[in-house]
Amino acid sequence: MTEKTVKPKAHQKRRAFLVAGAVTFAGLLALLGYRVYSRTHLTTDDAFVEGSIHMIAARVPGTVFKVPVTDNQPVKKGSLLVRLDPEPFQHALKEAEASLRTEEKRLDELDALASAHEKRFMAARASLLLVRDRREQLAAALSAREAEVRAREAALAQARLDLERAENLSEKEVIPKNRLDRARTALEMETAALDAAMGLQRQALSVLNGHGRSIAQAEAGLKAEEAALVQARASFRTQKEQIAKRQAQVELARLSLGYTEVKAPADGFVTRMSAEVGNTVSAGQPLMSLVSLEEAFVVANYKETRVGRIRPGQKVVMKMDAWPGRKFSGRVDSVMAGTGTAFTLFPPENASGNYVKVVQRIPVKITFVDLEKVRPFLKIGLSVVPTILTERQ
Repeated sequence: MTEKTVKPKAHQKRRAFLVAGAVTFAGLLALLGYRVYSRTHLTTDDAFVEGSIHMIAARVPGTVFKVPVTDNQPVKKGSLLVRLDPEPFQHALKEAEASLRTEEKRLDELDALASAHEKRFMAARASLLLVRDRREQLAAALSAREAEVRAREAALAQARLDLERAENLSEKEVIPKNRLDRARTALEMETAALDAAMGLQRQALSVLNGHGRSIAQAEAGLKAEEAALVQARASFRTQKEQIAKRQAQVELARLSLGYTEVKAPADGFVTRMSAEVGNTVSAGQPLMSLVSLEEAFVVANYKETRVGRIRPGQKVVMKMDAWPGRKFSGRVDSVMAGTGTAFTLFPPENASGNYVKVVQRIPVKITFVDLEKVRPFLKIGLSVVPTILTERQ
């Protein structure tokens, strides 16, 4: 082999070595860059747009009277979605209001009756007070008669003494006969006065005893009026409770009438309609669904090995398969306090002895920075590829 052939071969080996070294170096740099990028940019393709799905159902049974919306139609909060036939509920409301008016009239009657019994009770009490005052007057009069009888008895005793003294003196002819006659006359007068005083005393006692029966009658009348007043007041309270019950029935009938108009609970889009005019529906029966994007967000399921670097408030850059080439800005709202499998209907049971470790995924809630601008691009369930920037806040 000549010297000219050996030199080109050595040169080629050197070039191949340099190329291999450069490729290896570039690969190492790329690997290092990817490692750094993957630590600061957490990406997953297991993410979807979420929002509120309202199940629109009838709150009262009835017949569908009108359906002014169609599938996929946008509606505003408070818009009419379904109207049930209101006629049966209008009749029920009128009947409840009529019953309420009847009970209110009955309440007025009982109020008037209670007022009348209260007046009669006050009159009976006043009458009893007057009768008791009259008894005190009669007792005082009797006491006066008794005092007068005692005074007349004392005067009669004195007249007897005077007559005895006059008779003794007249026998001794010390005093004239006319003085003896005056003493006898005085005794007769005092005897008559005592009899009259005793008669008046018996009369006063009889009047006082008779007045005792009047007091008993007045007290019995007062008790009767008091019992009637208590009964009237109890009836009035019972009627007020009946009024409250009727008012509740009126409010319930009015609510039921209002429930014949099924309205949108939020802005959104009508989907999965099943309501048809003429159908008879029961309370709680689904009529349609309302998809609301007013509070739309993204749920991204990250591996548990990467969740440790995720914090609320971190910036997120998102892409959607439905809108290639567009990027959407967001922020981490919160990290769920459990893995996705922990909240499934049948959580995995790892105590069977055939355990195989599987990397779990934890849902992360991501909100949009400018939801108003993003909302026209959103549909619930769209696939999203979010990238969380862990070094930026």
